[in-house]
Amino acid sequence: MTTTRPFDQSLIQDAKSLASSGWRVIRATAGELGSTEHATELDIRKSIADAAAILAEVRQELGDAITLGIDYHHRLTVAETASFCQKMPRGTLDFIEDPIRHQTPEAYEILRQMIDVPFAIGEECASKWDFMRYIEQGIVSFARIDVCNVGGLTEAVKVAAAAETHCIDVMPHDPLGPVCTAATIQFAAAVPNFAWCEVSPYESGDRSDRDRLFVGSPRERGGSYVVGDAPGHGVDVNEEELTNESFEFREAPRMKKPDGSFTNW
Repeated sequence: MTTTRPFDQSLIQDAKSLASSGWRVIRATAGELGSTEHATELDIRKSIADAAAILAEVRQELGDAITLGIDYHHRLTVAETASFCQKMPRGTLDFIEDPIRHQTPEAYEILRQMIDVPFAIGEECASKWDFMRYIEQGIVSFARIDVCNVGGLTEAVKVAAAAETHCIDVMPHDPLGPVCTAATIQFAAAVPNFAWCEVSPYESGDRSDRDRLFVGSPRERGGSYVVGDAPGHGVDVNEEELTNESFEFREAPRMKKPDGSFTNW
């Protein structure tokens, strides 16, 4: 599973290239995420119109064998999500990830009645308790368990087991670095209801610093990770090298509506 560029014709070419390389699951993103230095404007109505049009073309180009989804990163309302999904032919999307904020499950219950696209939810859930309402009420279709956010491997396995009893697959969330990826791979290999593993943004680009600091970090090969047999998670953190690195505070990206007000990134 991977992310692609913003909604223009290049997305079609990206998707076709991934499919020809053997990727069977493609997750698009809802445009640029913005930056802390320069806020990026998000015209949500234009975004959903552009996204619906280009994703329908992607589906037509790739056919039905490819699993196709989109991450809207909590940016939409219930009405906007329904409008977005209704703009596409039925069967265009296999899942929509985090279209609205997860703090109010009742909103997702209302949305469930309005659209028939499966939901991928859970990357922000911090415990099994956060997941339970979504699992027990049949709201979530793919549980986006983040091993780091949810409380470690033990808690992640508990959530996966609860999801399994409700015939819900696990699609782990993995954006935090090589140690998180290594733990996620072990988690994915241990649960029977694993669906797909996310390929993290840090996989692209130069690996030299990553390999120097995190010895044995996982490598994506042809759309898959290999489950290693090294001790523990299989990654050795080079603590001596880390002492030479300076701490940099990271602020979440900023997004603005056309009227200048801030919105979810």
